[in-house]
Amino acid sequence: MQIRTTRNENPVAEDRLAEILADPGFGNHFTDHMFTVEWTPEAGWHDARIEPYGPLSLDPATAVLHYAQETFEGMKAYRHADGSIWSFRPEENAKRMVRSSHRLALPVLEVDDFIAAVDELVRVDQRWVPTTTEPGTGEKSLYVRPFMFASEKFLGVRPSQHVTFMVIASPAGSYFKGGVKPVTLWLTEEYTRAGRGGMGAAKTGGNYASSLVAQQQAIAQGCDQVVFLDSQEGRYVEELGGMNMYFVYDDGRIVTPATGTILEGITRASIIELAGKLGHQVEERRFSIDEWREGVTSGAIREIFACGTAAVVTPVGGLKWEGGEVPAPAETELTMKVRQALVDVQFGRAEDTFGWLHRIV
Repeated sequence: MQIRTTRNENPVAEDRLAEILADPGFGNHFTDHMFTVEWTPEAGWHDARIEPYGPLSLDPATAVLHYAQETFEGMKAYRHADGSIWSFRPEENAKRMVRSSHRLALPVLEVDDFIAAVDELVRVDQRWVPTTTEPGTGEKSLYVRPFMFASEKFLGVRPSQHVTFMVIASPAGSYFKGGVKPVTLWLTEEYTRAGRGGMGAAKTGGNYASSLVAQQQAIAQGCDQVVFLDSQEGRYVEELGGMNMYFVYDDGRIVTPATGTILEGITRASIIELAGKLGHQVEERRFSIDEWREGVTSGAIREIFACGTAAVVTPVGGLKWEGGEVPAPAETELTMKVRQALVDVQFGRAEDTFGWLHRIV
């Protein structure tokens, strides 16, 4: 893919950029440029370009606004102590977008082109990648958001004949300010997020939109996140609003809900490999809400944690539902060990024995 670059003539000033990178938050500020490439059946993917970041001009009849045909990814670029910049398993993000595209009837962007688009935008905007020099003191990074959407102007239920793929980026601070803290969870027994044959395994905005009302309930109940159960029996734990889950038993086993109706998380898959290296057997299987309740109550479940791109790994505290609750598990030792091991690889503080890192700069 040949990429044409038009530099922003009015980039963010260095002093303002320093202020932003000192406390970037999450998703609040965006880099000077964005990547765009378009697709039609006749021309395929064409007109790949990096240009100044700015608003899009969309016709009111643009297909995505009416039929939600879109996919996206979330990944990070990390600056190491020597100034080099790396991404974490970008080929897995690219492959997942291929799977999502198939499910949403969108054209496939090849893995190499996906990675080239991300790499080139990060190179052009590399001054936006925060510096983190002292181990354990911060996890600032550049969050990268590739996304694809139906951009044809038409009203009719069919796959779009014009599709746009874009990449934008935003500096991100540590997910947990003041240190990692357990998240409390609300169990929704009214709403489900995905079902057999649905879009749960695709990374598409509709899955997240469907979680918001349940998340509102969780907040109203004083909880941080919501837990979803399977749609068929309402018994088996699937995932949180945007995170995968793990349950650590007193014999060292780790159980994580099987995928199929839930997103195949890249952090999730990485933790399965990492836990195995640390000597823990990981079981991917159905996991009932009763097993959760009984395991914590009896002490058989010693730790529970969740993972995702933004938070990396977070310990899980108490679980509440209408008319009851179970307390936080007894420990967080393995949770924090796994978290630190993964973060140290991402930031270049530990040897990458898995070959997960991809150098950009």
